[in-house]
Amino acid sequence: MLPISDVFDLLEIGEIGKTLGFIRKLPIAIEIKLENWIMYHISLPGSNPENNFWIRRKSNVVMLKKHSSLYERINAEDQSIDWFKLNKVNEVDYAIHGGSLPLITQNYKFIGTLTISGMTHVADHLFGVEILTNYLNGRRALR
Repeated sequence: MLPISDVFDLLEIGEIGKTLGFIRKLPIAIEIKLENWIMYHISLPGSNPENNFWIRRKSNVVMLKKHSSLYERINAEDQSIDWFKLNKVNEVDYAIHGGSLPLITQNYKFIGTLTISGMTHVADHLFGVEILTNYLNGRRALR
């Protein structure tokens, strides 16, 4: 749960991702949505327009299910289910690949998504977790 009180908190989360991405020279795009409203987006050097396609699809999964996109993939694989058929959606608009995480407030309210694209889907997910961890730690862990 995140202590998000206003839009500036979402911008801070985005800036943490941007800073870490620049320091590490990651070829990624980062997007934060408040419900369906894009609050923050940056495409770092080395990223490409295809990252936006992946961001939209991964974020759609989280908006639909309120779980991370990687959780949805692992859950579908563990249960041997066709996630797209079960949820009556298509692969053009949804991608169960890691990299999109739900933003949930301290009072358990789902408010949007943090999505990363540009690395392997597991690395995208882990980077998103690292961004949120840094936010929760007050940026002390930035390196």
